[in-house]
Amino acid sequence: MKIQGLKKAYHREVVVDDVSFEIPEGKVLSLIGPNGAGKSTVMNIISRLLPLDDGKILFQGKELHQWKRQELAKKLAILTQSNHIAMKLSVWDLVAFGRFPYSGNHLTVEDTKMIQQAIDYMELGDLAHKFIDELSGGQRQRAYIAMVIAQDTDYVLLDEPTNNLDIYHATNMMKMVRRLCDELNKTVVLVLHDINYAAFYSDYICAFVDGKIAKFGTVEEVMNKKTLSDIYHVEFEIMNVANKPLSVYY
Repeated sequence: MKIQGLKKAYHREVVVDDVSFEIPEGKVLSLIGPNGAGKSTVMNIISRLLPLDDGKILFQGKELHQWKRQELAKKLAILTQSNHIAMKLSVWDLVAFGRFPYSGNHLTVEDTKMIQQAIDYMELGDLAHKFIDELSGGQRQRAYIAMVIAQDTDYVLLDEPTNNLDIYHATNMMKMVRRLCDELNKTVVLVLHDINYAAFYSDYICAFVDGKIAKFGTVEEVMNKKTLSDIYHVEFEIMNVANKPLSVYY
């Protein structure tokens, strides 16, 4: 996926300004930056939840807006920050929504197989018939990830997947994100506020400031004292012990 010259404004205030980058296939890419930097807006435009004002997005050789919704849903899955479903749904029913682009309401034997595989992969077998509103926050997030897995797309977009999770469940969520890439060969793009999670679990980082890209590169290229201090206006220190992931503190 290639993002070229992306622009977005609200009431004449530019919130995304001439943003261009390419999403590395089969890798984990984290979008970071201070509040209001434009990262979630870019994510929403990439997932077609927001219209762009200028620029274009090329996905598998075709502009994103040219894709039919159902066909795009077989290629790209999005999990937003707000995932509150008012209906009384079991975990199994929620995960089954991932198969809607393929079979609608008429699930096939193959759909049922994919749903069960996703539930098993996320270790939700004992919870499959429990209602979503009966689950803990961490269990509920796992159920939503299972729905994404059942959708069986090449690209997975996650907007702040650790939001409102404690450190235990947030860490487990990031481990699951890494597994999506390493074990299921997904290209994962996520918005993160916690830069240590970004440093630990990502392959590439795209850092935003004031609606523009401040730095794009590998974790090692972006996660350094100067770049982070310029982005967040806080003095950072980087701990890099041999054979250990980067650790960032300030």
